[in-house]
Amino acid sequence: MKKKSFIFSGILIFLFLFSTTALAADVDIAKVAAQNAQKFGILTILPPFLAIVLAFITKNVVISLSLGVLSGSFLISLNGGNIFSALLNSFLDLVSRVLGSLADPWNAGIILQCMTIGGLIALISKMGGARAVAESLAKKAKTPMSAQIITWFLGLLVFFDDYANSLIVGPIMRPVTDKLKISREKLAFIVDGTAAPIAGIALISTWIGYEISLIKDAYASIGQTSVNAYGVFIQSIPYRFYNVLILIFIVLTAVLGREFGPMYKAERRARTTGKLLSDTAKPMVSSEVTALEPKEGIKLSIWNAIIPIGVLLIGAFAGFYFNGYNAIMGGEDKALINLMTTEPASFTAIREAFSASDASVVLFQAALFASIVAIVMGLSQKCFKMGEAIDIWIEGMKSLIITGVILLLAWSLSSVIKELGTAKFLVSILSNTIPAFLLPSIIFIFGSIISFATGTSYGTMGILMPLTIPLAYAISPDPNYVVLSASAVLTGAIFGDHCSPISDTTILSSMGSACDHLDHVKTQIYYSLTIAACAILFGYIPAGLGLPIYIVLPLAIILLVCLVLFVGKPVDVKDEKSSAKTVLKESANA
Repeated sequence: MKKKSFIFSGILIFLFLFSTTALAADVDIAKVAAQNAQKFGILTILPPFLAIVLAFITKNVVISLSLGVLSGSFLISLNGGNIFSALLNSFLDLVSRVLGSLADPWNAGIILQCMTIGGLIALISKMGGARAVAESLAKKAKTPMSAQIITWFLGLLVFFDDYANSLIVGPIMRPVTDKLKISREKLAFIVDGTAAPIAGIALISTWIGYEISLIKDAYASIGQTSVNAYGVFIQSIPYRFYNVLILIFIVLTAVLGREFGPMYKAERRARTTGKLLSDTAKPMVSSEVTALEPKEGIKLSIWNAIIPIGVLLIGAFAGFYFNGYNAIMGGEDKALINLMTTEPASFTAIREAFSASDASVVLFQAALFASIVAIVMGLSQKCFKMGEAIDIWIEGMKSLIITGVILLLAWSLSSVIKELGTAKFLVSILSNTIPAFLLPSIIFIFGSIISFATGTSYGTMGILMPLTIPLAYAISPDPNYVVLSASAVLTGAIFGDHCSPISDTTILSSMGSACDHLDHVKTQIYYSLTIAACAILFGYIPAGLGLPIYIVLPLAIILLVCLVLFVGKPVDVKDEKSSAKTVLKESANA
């Protein structure tokens, strides 16, 4: 046993020495990328292509990203035709890139803030804060409409994590929606529709660190190393058409009381017969829901959620200002230094401070401070002991370890794509062939397909973002156009993940709502595809043609209202009786 341990330790030391040597190499990546693009030609697309194909086949994004990195490293190491040497060097290069990604302070901060927010969520759940908020809202639900709106609103409140959303909102609202004869399929749709779509655009969430890290890295590949990735993320929010439209769509169907497709049948069944599930349904149950439950006897208080989340938000925004303020005051821009000295509280000063801040550091600091506040609150209320609090916090962090793994591999794939010159090759052959106005729509569709097949939006973002921003910049260097294209990556990935039957959030939404998983997928995908079509036809294409967002977005919302009004049919019995057409149709079917 000791001999095996010695050999294993020796291998690790060997890999570390080789990998750190590789990390020490200081080369001009841009020059190497140009040479590799010319040398390898179409082979430069092998890493992302292999990652995409394997993602379809294996349904495992970790394996797919790893082999994508290895294939790129193999090409780079293939000198003189020595295949065995190239294979060994490609493995060492993979280790080197992962270590390099982890050693970067920005990347380390992103991983730490994601995991820390996961720990904070676990503490809040164990203190009963999330349940208290949900139960206080549930008391206000008196009609099917109000129950759906409150479920939607609660989903917005749990904006910081899609997993927590799926596992908190469904179990809390299920007794209420069951009482008011709302189908489990509709409950699962509302839960799922306010999970990833809201977490993906929230200013503070477990998603934002990953999204802004991809944006920052992709902009660096086109020479814009000083870009404010957090600012780009905020600019992309109005262009996240699928996210925005599906959140509005949920409200429209609830307020107007109209549905269409399989969801109409599910809602009519629930309203007229009281059957919340179909006759063949096998509702899913979740052990993870129980894990988030507070201990028996704990007095529920909404402040156990409001205070820690409030500390997180206020701490983050205050941190953005002071971090940016210190960065500006320590810089050489005299105009900005004068602005921060004379008018530190002006809108311009706040905007510049936010732009200069390091989001990865600030978000980690805010999440850590909020976690400390949550632990102190829990201890003072005897919700748990100190040792239990640390264990709960660590367990919450563990739930996001897979996020860290995907992050490291996505960054590694991005670096190998950059060194191979993949973006340069694609730009050279596509920049004059793809119409500029169609690129965002094509990216959205491509991201949707990959995400649907793999069941993960993170991997899809990691594959496409390093390719999209350089290509969009080459086609049109207009900053708004590049932001539009970047938003298409983020939104397409969420759409595909949202309606994929193998997506973790889709599965967790079925579990949290105690709905048959296939019934949830069948009813939701009809709506998801409809909203995605609206996002393309009335969002990305008009925006790609240069129509201002303040015209595009309201127009898309108006068309969505018309869709629900004229395609949807009333689900309530009293509304149905007022529709002669519906009565005649159902009489004929009978």
